[in-house]
This record gives sequence, structure tokens and C-alpha cells, in this order.
Amino acid sequence: MAMHNFDRRSFIKAVSTLAIIGSVETFLNRGVLAAGSDLLPPPDLFDPGLVDLTFWLQPRTLEMVRPQSGERLNITYWKDGHLNPIAYEQICGLLRDVQANQVFRMDTQIIDTLWAAQAFVRRYGFSAPVEITSGYRSPKTNARLIEAGLPAARNSLHLKGQAVDFRLPGLHPKVLGELVEGFRAGGVGFYFRVGAKGGWIHADTGPERKWRG
Repeated sequence: MAMHNFDRRSFIKAVSTLAIIGSVETFLNRGVLAAGSDLLPPPDLFDPGLVDLTFWLQPRTLEMVRPQSGERLNITYWKDGHLNPIAYEQICGLLRDVQANQVFRMDTQIIDTLWAAQAFVRRYGFSAPVEITSGYRSPKTNARLIEAGLPAARNSLHLKGQAVDFRLPGLHPKVLGELVEGFRAGGVGFYFRVGAKGGWIHADTGPERKWRG
């Protein structure tokens, strides 16, 4: 599938199953049944009622780029039920506060959110790396953003390593945001912007909610 801007309608046509963020054990405990690969496309791509458990058994390889620093990372951080601590440290390094050059231990669930969004669309030939616009923020950096009038909350979950702002180049942020919203793993903010790179979405591991910034 050639890379181009997907709208919601064209993306739904390409999809046959829905992957939901979280561990296999969590969904088994909630009584959610596995969705077979032979299912017809769901009526709504973002219906949280379906989950493909095999999606969560595969190794989790995350490819990310950080335009601010020019860094790129392509690494398997989870395999056979175990988190690779070295890979985790490298991911935290890329998600650091670039302005303050401070690394923070990121919530592994927000890393899983990034991976799930990327892995889900890659099932259908969409191979763009995750482009990180903001990861961890130090209090000083967060305060500077607020003073500059940029989107930042005083109690931002970025301060706790529980939030990331990102985009998948070529994928409309509305589609990306609704996909992540379907994971039901936390908050989702939609930030639409005019320009070559378009907008981005905010994802966090706080209470489920959504907003447009």
C-alpha cells in the first residue's frame, strides 16, 4: 500500500480486526473475547468491543524519530512476555525532555500506546515511523511552554512520564486520534494544524477523556 493521507473512510476499508491497548491478562479478566482473523470489518474501526489477542503476543518493535534532536530508534523492547530493560532505557532517552536534556522513566503503558498505533496500521502496509513532538517535560520546560502560550497544562501528565505528543506522517491526526481513543488507555487530545506536517495527537495514561486543542 503506497503511503498517502488516509481519511477515515478509506482506512476503515483496509481493516479487518481491531487491536485494543492493554495486556492479554487484563482483557481476559474483563471477559473480552478474542476476535478471529476471519471476522468481517467491524462497522466502526474504533469499536472497543473487539480485540485480537495474538496482536499482543508478537514482539513489540517500535520505530520512532525525534525531529528536535535528529534521533531515530528502531528497537524491540518487549518479547516473550518480558520487557528489555536496555531497550526501555533507550526509548526513555529518545522521549526525554530535549530542551533540558533530562531523561525520565516513562510509563510503559504509554510506550505500548505508541507501539500499538504503529503496529496496528503496519498490518495494512502503512510503514511510517512514529514522530515524537513531545515526551517527558521537566517542570521548567513545561512552565516555559505555558508562558509562551503553547498547549501545556500546569498539571500535565508529561511531567510524570505518562504522556506523549506524536504523529504518524501521512496519517490524518483525526484518524490516529480516534484509533488511540479506541484503545481506551487514557486521555486523547486532538491538535489539528495547517501545514506540511499537519497536526498531532496527545496520548496519556490518565483517566479516559478527549479534547481538541
